[in-house]
Amino acid sequence: MPRTGADVASLVRVKPRLAGIEIVVADMAVALAFYRVLGLDIPADADAEQHVEVDLGGVRLLFDLPSTITSFDPTWTAPSGGHRVALAFDCGTAAGVDAAWAAVTDAGYTGHLQPWDAFWGQRYAVVHDPDGTTVDLYANV
Repeated sequence: MPRTGADVASLVRVKPRLAGIEIVVADMAVALAFYRVLGLDIPADADAEQHVEVDLGGVRLLFDLPSTITSFDPTWTAPSGGHRVALAFDCGTAAGVDAAWAAVTDAGYTGHLQPWDAFWGQRYAVVHDPDGTTVDLYANV
């Protein structure tokens, strides 16, 4: 059984800092094109890479091809049945959510839940990247 609480705190001598979020993508160029629509500054020459990192200001968004992952973990298989991670983009305003939704869907990507005013006080929408990763678009209202 894994240790929890105070037991774990006494074992950890360093405080790890979240520094990256990784997405495994089937096609690097297609995936990066999607994230460029959402405003990420990704150089065009990254499309041909096996591994790409985008600095988000303290945390990096990492993109890897399955072949990169299996090069060091040959037992890796893609998850199935539903998403295991979602990214959330703060669009600043309700109109920003609507504009981001329009930009993504007009570019031909999959819209999952159209913008709505959520009961928790945000304008919200959900799209999927080319690999099916859930991407939330939101703004406090």
